[in-house]
Amino acid sequence: MGIADLFKKKASGTVAKDRLKLVLVSDRANCSPEIMEQMKNDIIKVISKYVEIDEEKLDIEIAQTDSEGNNGKVPALIANIPIKDLKSPRK
Repeated sequence: MGIADLFKKKASGTVAKDRLKLVLVSDRANCSPEIMEQMKNDIIKVISKYVEIDEEKLDIEIAQTDSEGNNGKVPALIANIPIKDLKSPRK
């Protein structure tokens, strides 16, 4: 992610789609949209230390999955994070 990417304006359709996804995910997880946005930003920040990612194609959601111990459905964090390039190791 370059410095110019920070100031790149997203299309309104993309912003609306991202907001709708955030609302749906936060509803399923039973947590606020603010917490979901903070979680997404934290995940991006940590992963970006090691790899360059495509934030426009980033998809993070919470889905219900079957538990391994037959305890019914449990929430699962599912992240699709396209990697553009690996960063060189810091010394």
